[in-house]
Amino acid sequence: MSYPPPPGQDPNNPYGQQPPQQPYGYPQQQPQAGGQPAYGYPQQSPYGQPGGIPGQQGYGYPQAPGTVQANNGYININYLGPVQLATMGQRFLARLIDGVILGAAYTIVMLAGLGGALGITSTVDDCGSYMDPGYNDCVQEANDKAMGAVGVFFMMVLALMVFMLLYEWLMISFKGATVGKMAMGLRVIKESDGQLPGAGAGFIRYIIPAVGAFVCYIGILLVWLSPFFDNSGKLQGWHDRAAGTVVIKK
Repeated sequence: MSYPPPPGQDPNNPYGQQPPQQPYGYPQQQPQAGGQPAYGYPQQSPYGQPGGIPGQQGYGYPQAPGTVQANNGYININYLGPVQLATMGQRFLARLIDGVILGAAYTIVMLAGLGGALGITSTVDDCGSYMDPGYNDCVQEANDKAMGAVGVFFMMVLALMVFMLLYEWLMISFKGATVGKMAMGLRVIKESDGQLPGAGAGFIRYIIPAVGAFVCYIGILLVWLSPFFDNSGKLQGWHDRAAGTVVIKK
């Protein structure tokens, strides 16, 4: 003899068994379109970045420093995430601006040195005839002034070289950019951690093209064009690789 089920009980479940429950602490699954359950977690891109939007950190494992993102002009840097690489056109314009600045400084120094040298120079013709009294003393004085003029000229050239060294080296080391790079919105950073290069890496980055300049300026042009030869997608020149740096767009 059967009895009717108590009120509220499913007649197809006579023993009052409860349906399987989700494990404790997990959100209830809700069906989506297509019959696939949603677990309440944001969808992740396969590379650990939601939606693949540059500039956002993903939920997956961190990428190795210097990882190029699908050749889209971005590179992953530790502590910074994806950053945009500077193009060769932007770097060329930055060099052009720096060249104008250094060219103006070179012209000023050379004119000042030449003017100073001419101002203290006198010729032997000003001493008159060798029969005149004091002729020998006048000739000696003229020679001394000529040597002094040469010394002034070389001192001005040395000052220019020091200025060029400090301009490129110190500004890249502690500012990450020269005036030209600042104007173009570029910055030089370490590939490993995104920090400024510092004095050591900044000097290495400067000295390699500087040494190339001694070979009729062919070497320095090759160094500046070397990012075109970089098949890693990071646009690193030889000086960048040696210093462990990359040039990015701010």
